[in-house]
Amino acid sequence: MPVQRAIGETARLARHRCVEGDSPIFARAKTGTFPRPRLGVSIALLCGLLAPGAARAESVSSPLRATTSRAARDSAIQSIPFEKLTPEARKKVTSVLSTTHVFRRLPIHVTPCDPDLYLFLVRHPDVVVGIWEALDISDLRMSQLGQGLYRAGDSDGTTGTVEYLYQDHETHVVFTDGYYGGAMFGGPIRGRTLVILKTGYIREPDGRHYITSRLDAFTHIDNAGIEFLTRTFQPIVGKVADSNFVQTSAFVGSLSRTAEVNQEGMQRLAAKLSRVRPEVRDEFAAVAQRVAEKATRQASCETPAVRPEMALAPPAAQRE
Repeated sequence: MPVQRAIGETARLARHRCVEGDSPIFARAKTGTFPRPRLGVSIALLCGLLAPGAARAESVSSPLRATTSRAARDSAIQSIPFEKLTPEARKKVTSVLSTTHVFRRLPIHVTPCDPDLYLFLVRHPDVVVGIWEALDISDLRMSQLGQGLYRAGDSDGTTGTVEYLYQDHETHVVFTDGYYGGAMFGGPIRGRTLVILKTGYIREPDGRHYITSRLDAFTHIDNAGIEFLTRTFQPIVGKVADSNFVQTSAFVGSLSRTAEVNQEGMQRLAAKLSRVRPEVRDEFAAVAQRVAEKATRQASCETPAVRPEMALAPPAAQRE
């Protein structure tokens, strides 16, 4: 079954888990109901702290759950568009695949979201991190270094670069180089991760869009002692990684809903993204504006039209 068809089928299985009308992001930020993302733990994941031995137990699990199975790993490799990569990008991909210490396919997640806003946020992670900063729900910081290249860091002593090697409507191939210098693992950890994000899109008859996201991660660790680290921290970091991915996807869906119902608030939020380049900030504001306009048009189509003669005619009981 082709990848996108499989994702589409999974979306239909999982759609009952989606909750439409999530609380707008501003209200949730005020009440503290958003999780506080931690870059240190996230890059620790990207540095490979997941046990490959879990593959046997997860090999027959639901496609909605995380897995480290050989079948999932082979499928992920086959989904990489090698023929479309530049020679330099292929070299970076191969450097991770040839010495992968850990592979993990994170849980597939389905969220109601405008597809244009989704694509914009996937391709501009600094906007998402900037929104977290503006809402005071994270100490992550990210800035754009160049086209498709970003640097991130946090107060835990974590730094890393994120580079987009390839992107199209359904596939994003991302290369990360991370360094964790905090105390969690008893010393500095450096690693490289290749991330493949596959996306499926579904438009329901009522006009609502659903986005299905599947993320595969291959990781190489530069440090010695990888076997000890994976055995020790797999139960913690694996669950944190899965939760971060699902929560971030849900956050994007909530942001889309907010754009539909709070146009002015989104424009004010865009203006607060001080670390984001001005042209990207303006583009984000424009995308959010279009989401609001599409929602308004959709709502007008769903409202039954009232003919003038019906509006003026008295109720049947009064005519009698």
